[in-house]
Amino acid sequence: MLNKILYADSGADNAQDMLKILLELPATKNSQVTVLRVISPKTTEEESAAQEQAESKIEELITKLGIDRGKVSNRVEEGEAKTTVLKVAQEIDASLIIMGSRGLGKLQSILSNSVSQYVFQLTERSMLLVKDDIYVKKLKRVMVAIDKSPAASYALDVTLAMLQGYKDAEILLTRVNPDLDSNLALSKEDMENNPILAPAIAKVKRMGIDYQCLVTGGRPAQKICSLAEARNIDLLVLGSPERRPSIAKNLPDIERLLGSSLSDYIRIKAPCPVLLARQEEA
Repeated sequence: MLNKILYADSGADNAQDMLKILLELPATKNSQVTVLRVISPKTTEEESAAQEQAESKIEELITKLGIDRGKVSNRVEEGEAKTTVLKVAQEIDASLIIMGSRGLGKLQSILSNSVSQYVFQLTERSMLLVKDDIYVKKLKRVMVAIDKSPAASYALDVTLAMLQGYKDAEILLTRVNPDLDSNLALSKEDMENNPILAPAIAKVKRMGIDYQCLVTGGRPAQKICSLAEARNIDLLVLGSPERRPSIAKNLPDIERLLGSSLSDYIRIKAPCPVLLARQEEA
């Protein structure tokens, strides 16, 4: 599930740190990494200098992170960053896109021409977004948002594949039921027996990974973010289905651009990196 990773490098330290942490996992030992830098269209002489500078920056990053050069490809592309990331992800058939994000909210993302917002809106691929203002840590506590949807089940599958062979992490299976009182205190046994969590628990047990269950009420997006902060979560994973029909792939979906979905809220507000898992259509 992480066979081909596209890292869109903007020079952000947080995103670079997240890439390094991800590449240290046993599950990514054989992953191929493409490091992409996008340059603006220029005159021939300026373009040559910009190309050389971008290639130099990529080489510095590879050295800094200690990436095995046998598993990394350099890409310097001319064009607009947001459309170029989408194009390269398609060309290499990326299973995961890693990007930095300013964490801009709603209309602000549109008005500021946010690259990560645009890519999130239009890609069918899983994305790992790392905001500029968060502290990136090694993966010890990974929260997975669970509901009855196929997208949530796929998010857990991605998490288990990512953590395979890695013994230092604990998964927090989190179920926020809007029909429950947010102040309701459930016992560990009640949470373990939750019918929505039961299949997820069985999957995690088969992998032999440590886990906890969290079941509570409230507004899902807001509650997930507050729990992530309270539990000092290092990575938050949730299913983010691509709901747009093929005919509308090139048209902005204003409702989602304005941040009305759970995925939009969490990617903006979460206090940690967010992996938005998307299963491509066959």
